[in-house]
Amino acid sequence: MSRITKVIGATALALACATGSAARAADVTIGALFPLSGLNASYGDIFGSGANLAAEHINADNMLDGKLSIQYEDSQALPQQGLIGMNKLVNVQKVPYVLSAFTGVSKAISAIGARTKTVAVNGGGVGPDLAELGPYFWNVITLANFEVRAALPYLVNERKLKRFVLVYVDDPLGQSIRKEMESALPGVGGELLEAMSVPATMQQFSGIAARVRSANPDVVYIASYGSQQAQIMKQFRDNGINQQFVSYSGVATPEIAALPAAVGTLYTSQKVDWTSDDPVTKRFVESYRAKYNKMPTAFIANYYNAVRLFALLAQQLNKKGQPITGENLLAQRVETKTFDLVGGKVTFNENGTVLAPMQINEIDGQGGKVVFAESK
Repeated sequence: MSRITKVIGATALALACATGSAARAADVTIGALFPLSGLNASYGDIFGSGANLAAEHINADNMLDGKLSIQYEDSQALPQQGLIGMNKLVNVQKVPYVLSAFTGVSKAISAIGARTKTVAVNGGGVGPDLAELGPYFWNVITLANFEVRAALPYLVNERKLKRFVLVYVDDPLGQSIRKEMESALPGVGGELLEAMSVPATMQQFSGIAARVRSANPDVVYIASYGSQQAQIMKQFRDNGINQQFVSYSGVATPEIAALPAAVGTLYTSQKVDWTSDDPVTKRFVESYRAKYNKMPTAFIANYYNAVRLFALLAQQLNKKGQPITGENLLAQRVETKTFDLVGGKVTFNENGTVLAPMQINEIDGQGGKVVFAESK
């Protein structure tokens, strides 16, 4: 178990016990299904740092009648483990609201959420079909189809890179990115030379590298996550592939940022102005930097926002004297419509998704930089 994972558990316990050993009747617990072990545990650390910071701010501000705590369950980024964790959170912990991550896990748990009227909020998975999982499944992250659509015109028109090879993990995320590239590339003057799928557990890529060299693309788009994406980059560079790497927001991890083979990689993310004077954004950035001695990422902001969204909704239910249930949270979200979150005001679409401007970032080995940002 990683150090930050241990901190997640300790923070949840501390938040639950902040006012003494006996929890008050008005105290409330929400759930989180993050990978806390396995190949993708680093994502759980990243997501949890944002969620925990939001809970600290919410409790410090006394936004709710009682204290907020977060019960974490380990999904390992696997659908079956996600189902086990979701059942525990819903049937044992009785939480009204669950933070979810990863496309496959989110799709697996959505039926439980719909059946039990438990809200599930995704801030990390980007599969476009996450927009179709029913009224109790919400997304605070822009989905992959919008990430791909933001990247392709820039790459083709500004960077003059037209010949693409896609290396994608064979799961709902990778399949959705392949579908989007197949449909969108011809319209911007690009060409998908080949799409190569890899199993989620694969870690040796010399054979795939040989196929990429043979295709001789301008761009290698990598649609994977966790330790696998790092191995793809390293082994491709070791095998003489020098073409431009491009990816989506899942590449924004400390491991990739520190990887020499990743320098020069371009990737999309939601646009966030970390220097904004917006009070919510400014407090988030300053608190995160003070606590972790580094700048946050969009993923961290997403899970801060997911927890803050719950608090804003629950605060209104407290004022109305209504119980904090999934059904009431959904009704309050529809009624409120717009929320002050990190990055500015956010409005939800009817299907529980958000639209946000996108930006393209470059990994430079020095913290990264933005090379393009949408103005809308």
